[in-house]
Amino acid sequence: MLEIVVSLVLLANGLAAGVLLGTQMGGWPLLDSLPPDRYVHAHAFFSTRFDPFMPICLIVTTLGDLALGLLAGSTVARALYLVAAALCLGTITISLTKNVPVNRWVRALDPGNLPEDFAERDPRRHWGTWNRVRTALSVLALLVNCGLVGPTL
Repeated sequence: MLEIVVSLVLLANGLAAGVLLGTQMGGWPLLDSLPPDRYVHAHAFFSTRFDPFMPICLIVTTLGDLALGLLAGSTVARALYLVAAALCLGTITISLTKNVPVNRWVRALDPGNLPEDFAERDPRRHWGTWNRVRTALSVLALLVNCGLVGPTL
């Protein structure tokens, strides 16, 4: 049973961390370089491509880490799985409170008719900062999970 849970956690966490890292390395630099109208169009396109894939991966990782935090043989492994779960919960929290609201707002905009105050409300810096933080949390969770494979199995 542990082997199955560990495998699911590594798969889900690896996919989530990979998507976030790919976004950080490729998608974000592109979005940040575009003029406002093209940014809104591209961001609206990208932001719809990862639902429900990313939430499912993050939830599977968190629940799996919580289960492993209860089932692992050693106290250290249990504690580290709970740390990984907390890191993943941090990723989820940032996604829900910082990035998703921006995604929804940008998707509601008309690229050809942006608000006059768009320059002041341009969410790129805010979104980019929080995306870096959630990427780091997800990758750290993956590193913890990978480091626990040997001791768990």
